[in-house]
Amino acid sequence: MTIKPTTTIRIDLDVKKRAGEVFDEIGIGMSAAINTFLKAVVREGTMPFDIKTEHPKLQKSGNATLNRAFIIKKDEFYTQYEDVAREMVKHRERLKGKTILCNCDDPFESAFFRFFVLHFNKIGLAGLTSTCYAGSPMAGREYPLEGGTGAYKAVVTEVPDEPLVRPDGSLDLQSLFAMQGNSLVHLAGDGDFRSDECEALLKEADIVATNPPFSLFREYISLLEHHKKDFIILGNMNAVTCKEVFPLFRDNKVWYGESIRSGDRKFYVPDGYPLNAAGCGIDERGRRFIRVKGVRWFTNLDTNRRHEPITLTQHFTPDEYPRYENYDAINVGRTQDIPVDYDGVMGVPITFLDKYSPDQFEIVMLANGNARTNVSSKTLTEVRYRPHSEDRGGVGIINGRRVYARILIRRKSS
Repeated sequence: MTIKPTTTIRIDLDVKKRAGEVFDEIGIGMSAAINTFLKAVVREGTMPFDIKTEHPKLQKSGNATLNRAFIIKKDEFYTQYEDVAREMVKHRERLKGKTILCNCDDPFESAFFRFFVLHFNKIGLAGLTSTCYAGSPMAGREYPLEGGTGAYKAVVTEVPDEPLVRPDGSLDLQSLFAMQGNSLVHLAGDGDFRSDECEALLKEADIVATNPPFSLFREYISLLEHHKKDFIILGNMNAVTCKEVFPLFRDNKVWYGESIRSGDRKFYVPDGYPLNAAGCGIDERGRRFIRVKGVRWFTNLDTNRRHEPITLTQHFTPDEYPRYENYDAINVGRTQDIPVDYDGVMGVPITFLDKYSPDQFEIVMLANGNARTNVSSKTLTEVRYRPHSEDRGGVGIINGRRVYARILIRRKSS
């Protein structure tokens, strides 16, 4: 019988609760998360992340930094073709006549590249550029280039009318790149999306569509915002609470896509990826997969659904909608319980963004542990924020207890 040692550690109850909610979204338990951290410490011989008092500004990083993120975070997740297709068809009119950029681990392993090639003519794309990251375990496996498997870019400006899908389901890449105007070219660097040559490709593109590593999501979306690019990218909804991302939602520069509103999503992972969590497995083709909760499409391409108002049926009563002790606002436990007859500020769950219509409500701020430092003094005064000894920097307090992060909203006047 195998006996595993048991270790007792002291954890702040609020930290444990909030961390547990994050782990639930990722799809792992507290024990698995702690074991993952300890294994990373052993592997790295140090803390597996930098401990800093300030967050660094967006900056370019070399191959070592990206490799470190891959090793520690284990987030080489490959989106299923069906998930890509369901979202992209919602934006068909906005994609027409555009040049698409897909930063990938390898284009020929990417569902994004496959979708855009197969629908190139039907959508009416002007071009497709997809980059390969040299440090990926998938690089060069499907269609290796002459001269090694290093980083490269695949450029498509024309797709034949004949079917490109072979009987085994693979793409006829030889025929595709035999066409004039299509090319495979080695990159000088490693294909890191922050490199000068990849940033130059970004500047040339009209729309970006990809699934960036979740650990680098904030850097990726900040880069897109810096260059004012249109995009449809996949990420975890927990990213909404980050200081780089939430202001984009508040200012209506970013919103969720249409096709994913709840549940978990299946992602393929490289060989050797640990399959420890529930929902992991190997499919009939021998591909390893995991399931991740809280996944959402993030985009700045407008859709009709985003302007549909939430149907509300509840009415305000002081007993059912308690007030925060540190904000002039009421707490609403569920989005569907937003009262139809209350015009003041309301605190709603993060999942409110799944149904948010900018024509119906205004987002005021995010009340979380970083509110004091991330929210302007003008807004804090507007919501009559009063520091509380238990609010950890701005979390809403009811009856002396902290409430999980809330988005403060108010109804727009008719």
